[in-house]
Amino acid sequence: MRKKLIYIADDEINIRNIIKLFLEKDNFDVDIFDNGELLLKSFKEKPSDMLILDIMMPGMDGYSLCAEIRKISSVPIIMVSAKDTESDKIIGLTIGSDDYMTKPFSPLELIARVKTIFRRIEFDKNNSDESEIINISDIKLNNNTKQVEVNGSSIRLTCTEFSLLYYLIINKSKAVSRNELLDKIWGFESKVETRATDDMIKRIRKKLKNSGSKIKIETVWGFGFKIID
Repeated sequence: MRKKLIYIADDEINIRNIIKLFLEKDNFDVDIFDNGELLLKSFKEKPSDMLILDIMMPGMDGYSLCAEIRKISSVPIIMVSAKDTESDKIIGLTIGSDDYMTKPFSPLELIARVKTIFRRIEFDKNNSDESEIINISDIKLNNNTKQVEVNGSSIRLTCTEFSLLYYLIINKSKAVSRNELLDKIWGFESKVETRATDDMIKRIRKKLKNSGSKIKIETVWGFGFKIID
């Protein structure tokens, strides 16, 4: 079985080397970069299976790099940063990262999160039915390929955006709370990050509107969201 390839971008050489060492001990292939531009160039030439990105880097920072990657790929991304405010985490998650860790962190915890993301991807792959297609109003969602079409035309959603929209649609008979979305989509146990859902909902609404879809995501004030078809 092919080893998973992970790219790391961090301008601190000690952190790059430590993460690389621990990942390689766990049988991952790892390439390291000291800036975002080099990683982006390499990813376009040879895509990796996961990215671990520092936020504060000279030149292209982690936020910008994540946004650029999301234009071309849904590869899982873990952001790492010394910035630990709620707004920093929300920005990282809403631009398309799958997880966010604050420095200093335990390399063993990072490895655990890397393995968790890969297990979740493998579980989804093994439990997806190729015919599992949901049609609602003018939208068609394919849970196997993670693709969305509006009136026959594809719209680009990140994996997290797809998961959020999919979860709302399969629960369209009820309002879904923010905390439930945080738990099911991001795996958060904390209730602090509630704005992350609102920011991502705004992005999905904009994409649906730009595609001409009649589907609406209604805000249930003080609680969460509900699909209106």
